[in-house]
Amino acid sequence: MQPQMAYDRAITVFSPNGRLFQVEYAREAVKRGTTTVALKFIDGVALIVDKRVVSRLVEPDSIEKIFCIDTHIGCATSGLVADARALVDRARMDAQINNITYEEKIHVKTLVKKICDFKQSYTQFGGVRPFGTSLLIGGVDDLGCHLFATDPSGAMIGYKATAEGAGRTAAMEFFEKEYKDDLSMNEAILLGIKALYVSTDKKLEAKAVEIGVVNKDKKFRKLTVDEAKGYVKKVIKK
Repeated sequence: MQPQMAYDRAITVFSPNGRLFQVEYAREAVKRGTTTVALKFIDGVALIVDKRVVSRLVEPDSIEKIFCIDTHIGCATSGLVADARALVDRARMDAQINNITYEEKIHVKTLVKKICDFKQSYTQFGGVRPFGTSLLIGGVDDLGCHLFATDPSGAMIGYKATAEGAGRTAAMEFFEKEYKDDLSMNEAILLGIKALYVSTDKKLEAKAVEIGVVNKDKKFRKLTVDEAKGYVKKVIKK
């Protein structure tokens, strides 16, 4: 145990087998977060989050896990929400700088690269720590529909369907079996809720589900509480 502690003291120190322990611990923070799923449908992307309301005294509306970055881009978070808010603020600023400079909406992949470059810088310098959150970023631009997952290390991967958080393994296994390329928006939302339902051991509550969608009209929006409940009740028939 003692040798490992020497490599825990600074983010800039590699262990002899090439590991950065602080980055790995940041990934563990993501795994302890609530389950978040995202999937592409025929002309857009759906983001769905289990907000996990742990007490009846908590106002569900006060827990925000899905954010609008620009009119054509949204993201869902898993891990430390405060870290996610800082990254979302940075992403919004990058999107508006591009809009003012070039008079056009930023491409989704370009924005994701900027955010990942920023996250990677926090694994390279002393006196900082990695961001303990993963963002699932979905959007539509003139190149098509895009869904990316970002890692605390600054890595990015494009997906057709993916998940983060405590139930990631179960959700990914479900998507491997059930996902299809030609889903409609309604089918994608219902499939995503089913994945959440499976990954939470069938303990999903309608009031705890937050849903965001963006499609070819390039307008991202979060569904209302009643709309979200309507979709959940189609999956959880009690």
